[in-house]
Amino acid sequence: MTTAAPTRDDRRPSSGLATRFGPALAAYAFAVAMAGTTLPTPLYPTYRAEFGFSQFVVTVIFATYALGVIVGLLLFGNASDTIGRRRALLPALLLSAVSAGVFLAASGLGLLIVGRVVSGLSAGIFTGTATVAVVELARPESKGRATLLATVANIGGLGCGPLLAGLLAQYAGHPLRLPYLVDLALLVPAVAAVLVMPETVEGARPSLRGLRPQRPTVPPEVRAVFVRGAIAGFAGFAVLGLFTAIAPSFLAEILDVHNAAAVGAVVFSVFAASTLGQLALEKVPGDRGLVVGCGGLVVGMAVLAGGLAASSLVLLVAGGVIAGFGQGMSFRAGLGAVTAASPSDVRAAVASTFFTIAYVALALPVIGVGLSSRVVSLRTTGLVFAGGVMVLAAVAAGLLLVQRPARRG
Repeated sequence: MTTAAPTRDDRRPSSGLATRFGPALAAYAFAVAMAGTTLPTPLYPTYRAEFGFSQFVVTVIFATYALGVIVGLLLFGNASDTIGRRRALLPALLLSAVSAGVFLAASGLGLLIVGRVVSGLSAGIFTGTATVAVVELARPESKGRATLLATVANIGGLGCGPLLAGLLAQYAGHPLRLPYLVDLALLVPAVAAVLVMPETVEGARPSLRGLRPQRPTVPPEVRAVFVRGAIAGFAGFAVLGLFTAIAPSFLAEILDVHNAAAVGAVVFSVFAASTLGQLALEKVPGDRGLVVGCGGLVVGMAVLAGGLAASSLVLLVAGGVIAGFGQGMSFRAGLGAVTAASPSDVRAAVASTFFTIAYVALALPVIGVGLSSRVVSLRTTGLVFAGGVMVLAAVAAGLLLVQRPARRG
């Protein structure tokens, strides 16, 4: 889940050890912050048993996270261009710590929702700022590797959260406490890393005065590219939302898998595949990346549907991995095409609009799954969801294939 923002590619901060390791410092903080946002995923079944709420309530809890991300993106997504990268990242890390503390204190639904909203705000601030910081801190000849590092820190962190929480919950005891205590411990060096890394914004000022919320923006000349990229992004993020919020229930109710470590590993595999998909775009450049990625989403959801129908863990995991790979490739291709087509003076605003749609996709379909599972079986709901993602991905690829000959003509 990377983003685009104005960078200062030709400027390097002052020399020193902190400068040399600046990208790694920012990447560590990035990974820890993102891991904190997905820690609750393998713990949802335990929360359901502990507090006695339904699967629909789980989807509502998850959706509040996406709401927090959207608010963070729109209100503070561009704050670091004014106040500096470090002054934006430090409060975001503080919000991450507050979220962990709220989960530690949670004794019912209310605090769980508060914790997820705060976690979403942290992610909304962190995502774009940290991506830009990693790239800006790199030497000019290492910008490409820095972009890769930011991608791995982002998606890798999101994947490591469920894996870490699942392992701790399954094998270390205190499943609703220990993961958050470990998260708080990891945040301490993350704060130190941000404090010592160089600032890359010239003339940064500590005040938010004059900062305005970002308004969703899509210039007319970008709309055709934006629409097909946003449709693919919507489909892909819906898949990530499904695995982050609903996968534990799929595994428990359909496949009788109740091992928290196994749940965490399944979710991790989807995010790991997404990372590989983003990296593989280097080998499939241009519009083909979007088509191939959308094809991966279609095939992955078909395999996942087969897994749900046949109650096959192997097929369900294979479908998630294939779809995750397709999500990573199509998302990066779509975002890259949108940013390349956008005028420089509105590029960051267009990218923020793209991410807003993506995070809406993270929440709305998952809520739909939660609602429909109250009427029909979770298996049937999953099959319908898989079909919907397949249709969206096919539409995005079809729009590109139809519009490309038109442009040539």
